[in-house]
Amino acid sequence: MAYSSMIIGHATLDTNTDHLGNTVHIVGGAVVYSSASAYALGHKVLAVTKLPEKDMDRLEQFTIPREDIIVLPSEKSTEITNIYHTADKERRTCTCTSKGDPFKASEIPQAEVSIYHLAGLVYGDFDTEMIKTLSKRKPVALDVQAMLRHVAPDGAMFFEDWADKKECLPCITYLKTDAAEAEILTGCADRREAAKHLHSWGAREIMITHNTEVLIYDGKEFYTCPIKLRNLSGRTGRGDTTFAAYINERLNSSIPDALLMATATVSLKMETPGPFKGTRADVENYIRELY
Repeated sequence: MAYSSMIIGHATLDTNTDHLGNTVHIVGGAVVYSSASAYALGHKVLAVTKLPEKDMDRLEQFTIPREDIIVLPSEKSTEITNIYHTADKERRTCTCTSKGDPFKASEIPQAEVSIYHLAGLVYGDFDTEMIKTLSKRKPVALDVQAMLRHVAPDGAMFFEDWADKKECLPCITYLKTDAAEAEILTGCADRREAAKHLHSWGAREIMITHNTEVLIYDGKEFYTCPIKLRNLSGRTGRGDTTFAAYINERLNSSIPDALLMATATVSLKMETPGPFKGTRADVENYIRELY
């Protein structure tokens, strides 16, 4: 069985409290949101996650077929609480109350895939050896969040620079950061300058997301596409949605075409909480209407 990508990461239980004090519990995580957007656009993807037996009900939140999900054993699951301080959800306090077991290169099943997509949540989900090992098999796509977001002993989550970045970035074909993460990595507030640094350190294709646009840099040219949304109901998972849509589209499309499809997908996804459940036709209609 051939797959466009293998998406590796923890399915987390998120407890989200908005600025008005309303609380909801939702199963999420980059592996859920990423697999959903790629699948919605017509790509066959394989999800690899880790769960203890007691949390197997989290698999119900995936939109991809159950036979395309591989569950590895884990002592614990990842659980995160998010307290949002503003209506636009740009400011939040995050606490990790439980952390799933790390993924190891030796555990990753052999499968016919075109991309390994490392969709982690916190530092320690993946190590340097895993990145290097997988990159020798196929192109690796990495959301850098899992290399910057650390968990303190009390569960508080904080960001700090990736110590092994210059050792690992040459192994990365597709690198995704948001604007704040790019500044942590490079010291550059300017997104284009940050992208240049990340490319010079070895990553081949850089995506930097922002609440106004998505930027791609391939070492030669910059490409941007504006976010065009009608509301913010489904903000959670927007970066995961964008990145997975982009890298799977890139297997058969140019950078501008893949970028447009990915940006339109996330713009439409943000209208509804949870993973994207639309279709490729829905996204194409959205592009005709708003782009």
